[in-house]
Amino acid sequence: MLCGIDEAGRGCIAGPLVVAGVVLNKKISGLNDSKVLSEKKRELLFDTIKENAKYKILFCDNNMVDEKGLSYCLGYAIKTIKEHFKDCKILMDGNSSFGVSDIETMIKADAKVAEVSAASILAKVSRDRYMYTIAKDFPNYSFKKHKGYGTALHIKEISEFGYSKIHRISFKIKSLREPTLF
Repeated sequence: MLCGIDEAGRGCIAGPLVVAGVVLNKKISGLNDSKVLSEKKRELLFDTIKENAKYKILFCDNNMVDEKGLSYCLGYAIKTIKEHFKDCKILMDGNSSFGVSDIETMIKADAKVAEVSAASILAKVSRDRYMYTIAKDFPNYSFKKHKGYGTALHIKEISEFGYSKIHRISFKIKSLREPTLF
């Protein structure tokens, strides 16, 4: 059996990193890299995947990302998923195993391998739903719109209101740096 792993939120400046591992129990049509699917299609596939797969979804909050770093968080999540699916071959989307031995990696696996596509969808929808849920607690930030990614709107909001408790303060945004004087 194959367990596919993918993540969502790696490049965000707010919110968690979410990593999912999926072992499909049956073939599911319509799977693809979550980034190329519409939100409506991802939502429909999310429930179908959960009903027809074994899966594990991990959240590494912004504090863990700030304190330990993205590579550590990804390695921790991969190890946890690998331990959960002991008898499976593990395939991670991308080109790095983040220090975890005995796993395979493949660039664009999220578009090529059904289990990794399913993991991509579970991670993305889980993260998006989390950001929608917390948006009401942070009315100065349009988390429902940009979901914590570094859009022009989000950077404008940070420059106006500062960082919130769910921002990744270790991620330095060039446009918000103090100007260098010569």
